[in-house]
Amino acid sequence: MSPVPALRVRTANARSIDPRGDFVLYWMIAARRARHNFALDRAIEHARALDKPLVVLEPLRVGYRFACDRFHRFVLQGMADNVARFEGTSVLYHPYVEPKEGAGKGLLAALAARAAVVVTDDYPAFFLPRMVKAAAAQIPVLLEQVDSNGLLPLRAADRTYTTAYSFRYFLQKNLAEHLAHRPKPHPLKGLALPRLAALPPGIAARWPRATKELLAGDTAALAALPIDHAVPGSHIHGGAAAAEVRLRKFLKSGLPLYATDRNDPDVDAASGLSPYLHFGHISVHEVFTALIKRERWRPEKISGVVNGQREGWWGASAEAESFLDELVTWREIGYLMCALREDYQRYDSLPDWALKTLEKHASDPRPTLYTLAELEAAKTHDPLWNAAQRQLVSEGRMHNYLRMLWGKKVLEWTKTPREAAERLIVLNDKYALDGHDPNSYSGIFWVFGRFDRAWGPERSIYGTVRYMSSDNTARKLKLKGYLARWGSPTSQRAPLNAGK
Repeated sequence: MSPVPALRVRTANARSIDPRGDFVLYWMIAARRARHNFALDRAIEHARALDKPLVVLEPLRVGYRFACDRFHRFVLQGMADNVARFEGTSVLYHPYVEPKEGAGKGLLAALAARAAVVVTDDYPAFFLPRMVKAAAAQIPVLLEQVDSNGLLPLRAADRTYTTAYSFRYFLQKNLAEHLAHRPKPHPLKGLALPRLAALPPGIAARWPRATKELLAGDTAALAALPIDHAVPGSHIHGGAAAAEVRLRKFLKSGLPLYATDRNDPDVDAASGLSPYLHFGHISVHEVFTALIKRERWRPEKISGVVNGQREGWWGASAEAESFLDELVTWREIGYLMCALREDYQRYDSLPDWALKTLEKHASDPRPTLYTLAELEAAKTHDPLWNAAQRQLVSEGRMHNYLRMLWGKKVLEWTKTPREAAERLIVLNDKYALDGHDPNSYSGIFWVFGRFDRAWGPERSIYGTVRYMSSDNTARKLKLKGYLARWGSPTSQRAPLNAGK
């Protein structure tokens, strides 16, 4: 297995490796998994080269925006899986959960002071880039960031792309050379490193390992944390084990229908992997590896034709090509946007043509206006929109196609497009299990023209931004079962852990 590609590793500070350090530290903040993880592979490389123990710190803070039972429970379920997967290996894994805001301050510094080198995840969104930058100035040894985000390394491109077509064209010219470089599927298997029996007593006492009750998502344990308890946990179970089960189910029953039926809410053809990809419980490389194994695909099948088209380049089945376009093109164009532009979640980051047409129609009369509270409570005149919002609030996800319609209607029902964008971010990031993710922001801002083009005819409110209506959507999609489940104000969420 080849070492981690240099293009995926960058230094966050100007410090050096200190061979006198007691261990190598992996600060796990985004790729929250023990398999298919370039950052873990890099930390293991350092530990082997230095003949040092490896310590993995996975922290969970309480002070992030919209911290709630839903997101905490999902991350904690992933931590519980990591406890099991690191158990019995030569790696010391320390899951830490803040009991109150600011309680974790000093933990990273205390461990880094004893480390030879620190490795962390290179994730381009949410508060993580700012957090790593601040830590880099304080850590006394080399801090490396490792990119495990996509099949294309983030630094393989030096600009953002305005449309999926233009990015797809770039991928067709450049992606093939990166496909053979994948993280190790089981890096802990047979790993022989010096083992640290425990953290130094002072550190372990001040920042103790998360309790079994907390890792189990115990209601009382969660209730003691200063997070929003009004957003309850989802029945969608977090963690690497659940992600792998979901992947196997999708490849068996969802993928065969993906090219033809993935837009129909009544057909379970979507992958359902977005929350697991977002929280790092599964790697895009693991998904890709499982897919090409099912397809019996080899790199020699790549057509070599560079034309920016959605189908044909991979030389795979129609359903696999369709899924890969979502998994790679549409997912990674958003990651690249976040990596290269700090304003990725601001309205003013929209392309000029979209800003101009939306501004031209910003004062157009809105036939119906709703408050944010009315939208959050699914109290609109549109049954289909209400159903999608109820699913989001209840499960922490929304059917992919309806998510587009959901956003378009908020644009139509809000005084200005700028305010509409702000509302969509709030609703998404408060409830969605893939909130705060580059892919989420791609979806939100696509509503206003990002990664799209102008469409005619020019309309009131929308201008030349793509228009969608609930009536047209209802005519095109199979919705009977979906509306039966989510169409009523009394729709109940599934019991916790039902998806376990």
